[in-house]
Amino acid sequence: MPGRADRKHRVVTRFQRYVANPLIRRLPFQNLLETTGRTSGLPRRTPVGGRRVGSSYWLVSEFGLKSQYVRNIQADPTVRVRIAGRWHHGTAHLLPDDDPAARLRALPRLNSAAVRALGTDLLTVRVDLTD
Repeated sequence: MPGRADRKHRVVTRFQRYVANPLIRRLPFQNLLETTGRTSGLPRRTPVGGRRVGSSYWLVSEFGLKSQYVRNIQADPTVRVRIAGRWHHGTAHLLPDDDPAARLRALPRLNSAAVRALGTDLLTVRVDLTD
């Protein structure tokens, strides 16, 4: 029988995949993270709530290594990030030693609250932007 965290992960990811993300991706100034699908090789766009700091973009994954975009990053760290309607190329880095709770305090409040409420295994991701 699956544990509470597993059930929460399934429910939240299904809602995000089929309801929230398709709607949110259409918002012109929503930040998006584009990874390459590790199996399909196709671009995968995920709405994210992070913040640009200098030449890096910071975000926190709700489900850590279970997140599909994190698994895609593990296979190919080359990504694009749409920030304020403009696409930037970069290289993503998973930072398991970073404190994701502290990192969330420096990121947009609304998204950070959702990540804290819905997440079960937080993981910091930094994208070093190249343009």
